[in-house]
Amino acid sequence: MSYVLVRPPAATLADGVVTFIERQPLDLDLARRQWAGYVAALESNGWPTVSVDIDDTLPDSVFIEDAVVIFGDLAVVTNPAEPARNPETVATEKKIRELGFETATITEGTLDGGDVLKVGTTAYVGLTGTTNEAAVGQLRGLLEPRGWTVVAVPVTKALHLKSAITALPDGTIIGYGPVVDDPTIFPSYLEVPEEPGAHVVVLDASTVLMSSAAPESAAIFEARGLRVVAVDISEFEKLEGCVTCLSVRVRG
Repeated sequence: MSYVLVRPPAATLADGVVTFIERQPLDLDLARRQWAGYVAALESNGWPTVSVDIDDTLPDSVFIEDAVVIFGDLAVVTNPAEPARNPETVATEKKIRELGFETATITEGTLDGGDVLKVGTTAYVGLTGTTNEAAVGQLRGLLEPRGWTVVAVPVTKALHLKSAITALPDGTIIGYGPVVDDPTIFPSYLEVPEEPGAHVVVLDASTVLMSSAAPESAAIFEARGLRVVAVDISEFEKLEGCVTCLSVRVRG
C-alpha cells in the first residue's frame, strides 16, 4: 500500500528557520487549515496519511521530509545541519520503525531530506548549506549496493535542492531558472515561470499536486496532459516550505 507520513504544525511554527527570504508574519490558524487541506488532498487522491506526533517545541517539524528519506524498504534517517532541527528525527524514526522499515542513519556530515530528489533509481542530492559532501558519500555507500545512482548537485541559490527543482511523472526535471545553478546536469529539463511551479508531488503517472500560487506553471503541466491538484500553502511558503516538504511518500 502507498501512503504518506505527515506531521501536524507546531504551535511555534512562526519561529521556523528562514534563510533565503525575509521573515513575514504568519497566521497559525490559517496554516493549520492549509495543512488539513493538504492532507485532505492527498487522501482524496489515493494517499492515506500516517501522522507522526506533534511536538510544539520543534517549529519546523511540520516539514517532515527533512527528517527521513525512503528508498524502497530502507528508511534513511537524516542529520540536519541546524542544531534546533536535529531532534525532529527522533519521533519520525520511532514511527518508521513501527512501520517496519529497515533504517540507516546519516552520521558522516549533515543531510536534509529536502536535498534529495529521486527520479527512477537516481538520487539527485543537493550540496547546500544543509547537506555536505561527507553525507552524500555516506548515502552513496548505502544506496549503490541497492542499485541506486547518487548524483551530487551544487545548490547555492535556494535552501534545498527541492526548493529549486522537482520532477514530473515522466522524469522531466522542472526548475525555476533564477534558483537553479546548472540545469545541464539533468538529462531532461523544463523551466517554469513561477518559483512555486517548480515544486510538485507526483500522485500517479498522470497527476501532480502543487501550490495554487503557480497558475501559469499549472497550465504548462496541463498542456502536457497532466491533471493538477492545487493546494494553498501560503503560510508554509513564508518559511521556505513547499508541497514536497510537508510529507514523505511511501510508494507501495
